[in-house]
Amino acid sequence: MRDGSARLCLAVTSLMPGNGGIARVARLMGRVLAAEAASGRLHVRAIGLNDAAAANDLGLALAPARGSRLRYTAAVQAAALCSTHFLYDSLAMVRAHNRLPFLARPLLAWIHGIEVWEGARTDRLQSSRQADVLLANSCYTRQRAERAHGGFARARVCWLGTETDELPVVARRTDGPPTALVLGRLERGRDKGHRALIDCWPAVVSAVPDARLVIAGSGSDLEPVRRHAASSRVAGHIEIRGFVAESAIEDLWAEATIFAMPSHGEGFGLVYVEAMRHGVPVVASIHDAAPEVNVDGETGYNVDLARADQLADRVVDLLRDRDEAARLGANGRRRWAQEFRFSAFRERFLPIVGEFLSAH
Repeated sequence: MRDGSARLCLAVTSLMPGNGGIARVARLMGRVLAAEAASGRLHVRAIGLNDAAAANDLGLALAPARGSRLRYTAAVQAAALCSTHFLYDSLAMVRAHNRLPFLARPLLAWIHGIEVWEGARTDRLQSSRQADVLLANSCYTRQRAERAHGGFARARVCWLGTETDELPVVARRTDGPPTALVLGRLERGRDKGHRALIDCWPAVVSAVPDARLVIAGSGSDLEPVRRHAASSRVAGHIEIRGFVAESAIEDLWAEATIFAMPSHGEGFGLVYVEAMRHGVPVVASIHDAAPEVNVDGETGYNVDLARADQLADRVVDLLRDRDEAARLGANGRRRWAQEFRFSAFRERFLPIVGEFLSAH
């Protein structure tokens, strides 16, 4: 990308690691744009709402708002004086964009899923109409938003990826009990399939007596999920880890036979991509964007949760047959290498940014 005259402001939720899904999108963008800035092809400044300091690993100058929406909004308004374009990691961040005619600047914003689906907030929809360019994390996100509200068919689809091209350094273990892992935040109103897994676990244990379900992650739904697991007649086969430090997550992947997250609400599902990078087969659902990432019968399975036995059957198939699980996991790693490495994301993202800077 060659546009040395453009001065791009990256206004995001956070550029610090471990701050959630949208922050991971911001870091992906930040890593790409920092390299462009370092090579002199682009001038970039960044503003992070929830950042208290610069993310030094990205090498990008950052104005941290330290969680203050007022400070963030003021920084975005001030940045209009010295920026030609703005890029936002979500529609929520667009609300701070300068609307004064003499300070109005072209903007590109991401849409991620639930914020633009049924029941979307009016201010999010208004922000989408304000954007010169919309980026959708999946075809599913774009199509569902278009069906619900209209006006989203114009969004460009840009699949996400991992922050690295490197394979994991922790080797997978094959000597432990057959283990299904579900990893992610547990938030009320966001059904990621935890209860469906808990409910099917008696059938799984009946077929695979030493099967283990490991649930890792924190959030407002953690304690209700913990109680639900405790009420199961196979509660001893279900382990609720809660919050897991970043430094311990590699060990979780190493002990997993499969990754299971049959969600109803994934707009993309970065965690499926992480599973593929680790060579772990995925069990997801047909009810959201998962089939766009996880190829049924090739990198794992996508189940219909309306069919009562399908989830348990697929989990049992993979926990019983380690060779089949390994085959699907290897396919997943190849798919990650082709489609979801950091460099693959960069190759999708940079041309879109270049067109945005040239056209607006």
